[in-house]
Amino acid sequence: MKIRLDNVVKTFDTFRAVHGVSLDIESGELVALLGPSGSGKTTILRMVAGLEFADGGHIYFGEQDATDIPVRDRGVGFVFQHYALFPQMTVAGNIAFGMKVSRVKRSAAEIDARVTELLRLVRLEGLGDRFPNQISGGQRQRVALARALAVDPKVLLLDEPFGALDANVRRDLRRWLREIHEQLGITTLFVTHDQEEALDLADRVVILDQGRIVQQGTPEDVCRNPNSAFVMKFLGDANQLAVEVSSGKALVGQAELDAVNFPDGPANVYLRPRDLDWSSDAPGIAATVMRVIDKPDGRRILARTAGGDNLELDVAPEIEARAGDEGFVRVHRAKVFPSVPG
Repeated sequence: MKIRLDNVVKTFDTFRAVHGVSLDIESGELVALLGPSGSGKTTILRMVAGLEFADGGHIYFGEQDATDIPVRDRGVGFVFQHYALFPQMTVAGNIAFGMKVSRVKRSAAEIDARVTELLRLVRLEGLGDRFPNQISGGQRQRVALARALAVDPKVLLLDEPFGALDANVRRDLRRWLREIHEQLGITTLFVTHDQEEALDLADRVVILDQGRIVQQGTPEDVCRNPNSAFVMKFLGDANQLAVEVSSGKALVGQAELDAVNFPDGPANVYLRPRDLDWSSDAPGIAATVMRVIDKPDGRRILARTAGGDNLELDVAPEIEARAGDEGFVRVHRAKVFPSVPG
């Protein structure tokens, strides 16, 4: 089922949460809405679900205008962050609930067969008779997904589905969710503020800020070609240095960076820690090591440039450096964006 948002607007009292968002989600695609708190991503998801109604624009499911269709008639499955399971019902009862109240009538035998099938799909065979408080958080989220899938939704919507779980469980569940998606091929839209989660799971990432889409593309697109300083800083650590651009070049210490099509004048250069290296020899940005943090897979060097700017570098574990060492930060990759006033 293809989903299309056409210039969708949503206002709460005097606050506009979504500013004319247009977005196409292809049938079978898994799309992440990614952004900081207050960026509008959950409001968009709730409008697609029918839990909120747009104040302007249209939402289409295929060729059907679904803008004003009630949630019960939209054919969506919704998975919430905090499971929203019925504590008095067993795991099997929770999964069966939607089928029992659906307008599409099924026999008890059909419902039991579907519950058994879904328990197998979400790898919870043998746990149907337990209650939610008798299983782990990760297992509860699997139950919530099975319940959403039980009604054969055209669209699957997930709102911060792993936010209540610890890091290791989240990592395992998102890989598992990707396998489920590839197996079922349901059009899926999920909301997250976790960049790693979005990049790991999604076919396409839609980045929002203040109710507007600021960039969208494959995980590779948005990581390798951020189109603004906001996206650069939002998608991971980034050092920022003020520079002057002249004749298409930005000079950072002895490092000359391309700034093609930039007007001469002030700009900012953004440098990922993994795109920098440390050397005792020029060329590079002259700096002094302030601290070294050792990690299992490398070292992070905290350095200060001769101009007083702080830089963080992720280097190989064999790189020799200690507080007080003087040397040079070598730049392998960088992004230059215009300075933003204020």
